[in-house]
Amino acid sequence: MRKRAGEARDNRHARPRGEREAKPKNEGDLQEILDGVEAPLLLILDCVQDPNNLGAILRTADGAGVDAVIAPKDKAVGLTDTVRRVAVGAADSVPFVKVTNLARTMRDLKERGVWLVGTSDQATQSLYETDLKGPIAIVMGREGEGMRQLTEKECDFLIKFPMKGKVECLNVSVSAAVCLYEAVRQREVS
Repeated sequence: MRKRAGEARDNRHARPRGEREAKPKNEGDLQEILDGVEAPLLLILDCVQDPNNLGAILRTADGAGVDAVIAPKDKAVGLTDTVRRVAVGAADSVPFVKVTNLARTMRDLKERGVWLVGTSDQATQSLYETDLKGPIAIVMGREGEGMRQLTEKECDFLIKFPMKGKVECLNVSVSAAVCLYEAVRQREVS
C-alpha cells in the first residue's frame, strides 16, 4: 500500500491504525496526574520543534517512568505521525501535556513542591552534583537555542553536563535521556 506524502511508515511497535490514539492533555489533566503521585518525575520541554527529538524523548520518558512530559501549546511540536512512529508506542503511554503558559505552569509546579532543574551551558553545577530525588521537573530547552529567558528564570537551579570533547552541547533528546536516567539511578539508590 502506497503512503501519501507526509504520512509516516508503518511501525510494528505502534498502535494499529484505526485504534484510538492518546491526545495531548491540558493543565487540568496535569493537576489530576500530580494528585496521584508523591514524588513526581516530570520533564518540561521549552519549544522543542523537531518531531524526531520529541519521539525519542517520549520513548526515553516512558522507559524512565516519567509521570508527564509538559510542553507549550505554541512554538512546539505536537503528537504528529512522525512523533508517534519514533516514540514506538510511548506517545500513547506517557501523558503529554500541552500548556498555554509554560512559565505559569512552572510556578504552579513550584507551589506544589516540585523543584525545577534546568539544563544550561551557562550553569556552574554539574548534573552529577545535583540531587534529583524527590519531586523534580527537569527542564530542557529547544534545539540550538536552549531555554527561553523566562523559562530559565523560573528554574530553581541550573545544571550542565561535563563536556570533555570538542562539541559544546548534546542533542536535546540525548540530554533528556542522560538527565532522566541519572534521576532514575539516584532514586533507585536512595
